[in-house]
Amino acid sequence: YEHGFFKMLSDPFWYWGNPCRLFSYVASSKHFGIFVLGLPYALLHSGYSGLFLIILAAVFCCYTGKILIACLYEENEDGHLIRVRDKYEDIANACCRKRFPKLGGIVVNVTQVMELIMTCILYLVVSGNLLSHSFPYLRATEKTWSVIAFVMLLPCVFIKTLSIVSKLSLLCSLVHFIIIFIVMSYCLTQIHQWSWTRFRLFIEFEDFLVSVGVIIFSYTSQIFLPTLEGNMKNPKEFSCMLNWTHFFACLFKTAFALTAFLTWGEETKEVITDNLPSSLKTLVNLCFLAKALLSYPLPFFAVTEILHTCISSSNCSDYRAPLFIVVLRGLALLFTLLMALFIPHFALLMGLTGSVTGAAVTFLLPSLFHLKLKWGKLLFLEKCAAISLFIVGFLCSLAGIACSIKGLIEAVGRM
Repeated sequence: YEHGFFKMLSDPFWYWGNPCRLFSYVASSKHFGIFVLGLPYALLHSGYSGLFLIILAAVFCCYTGKILIACLYEENEDGHLIRVRDKYEDIANACCRKRFPKLGGIVVNVTQVMELIMTCILYLVVSGNLLSHSFPYLRATEKTWSVIAFVMLLPCVFIKTLSIVSKLSLLCSLVHFIIIFIVMSYCLTQIHQWSWTRFRLFIEFEDFLVSVGVIIFSYTSQIFLPTLEGNMKNPKEFSCMLNWTHFFACLFKTAFALTAFLTWGEETKEVITDNLPSSLKTLVNLCFLAKALLSYPLPFFAVTEILHTCISSSNCSDYRAPLFIVVLRGLALLFTLLMALFIPHFALLMGLTGSVTGAAVTFLLPSLFHLKLKWGKLLFLEKCAAISLFIVGFLCSLAGIACSIKGLIEAVGRM
């Protein structure tokens, strides 16, 4: 499954040359997806430190991606590196094989399911937000619009192959870059109103931690890196590819978040398109809506495949029946709707997801695996780097979870 999943992401561009490889990876992952809409809001609550965090997160995520891939390889008798593992799950199981052979894989699968489910929920939340601000004269609530978006997503239950999802993902990537260009172009027309005094010198610690989760979540892609590296024609280019994609992602995110925040300052909203003038907002929101709806099948198909694989691992033939698959997908789709209705707050939900799964997949697990599997071969500075990333990721994760949950509870209480 994982082989086909990320091969689907990379196939449209991967074999056409280096520039398209970079574009494909940046566009297909969350490096520059719809979740960058929350970055200006993160700057609102993190001030100058938010700009530093966007850069620092790119450096850290690039490094943990490299050490994660290093865990796939072992030296043979001749001193050559041989790829002995294929998936993130294999790395986790290798770390726990002495006492709990399958525990690591279970942890990774649960984390992956949580992140994919939260991604689906976020797509529904943002769809409801975009629709409500596109048609304010209809006086329908965001929850009502989320239900309408849910109805439009019902055909996802009947998707059987990855080819359809692949084409939708490619189209979404192209549309998204066009929309980002439009938003940034408008912001540049307002350059005469920009003022660096809009950045906060003193920030609230809780708001800052939520911003950390938002920024981390926009970078998380480590869960797919082992399969991506395995699908490359020349895996030796992986490190270089990772450097360039994180560089461009960091550059684009910083530029977008900075121009948007300098344009609207304290009035920056959770979804930045809500700040656009009415003449542009409806057009851009509808385009983003199309992207959100067309992006939903990718994580949805992925999470239902994982769940079906886990359930059908038993010998019961009923779990492999087409009707059971449709029912499973229907229940998963309904669950994402219920969660979207219960927690309709894009930035807070994104911050919580980043703190829970993002920090674990991006910082905690790669650092832990690298220390466990490569301890005897690591240099002192490499050990210090891995330990430091693990500690920082653990503390940020705990604090971010507490603050995001508190913010969500307060937001739900005001509904």
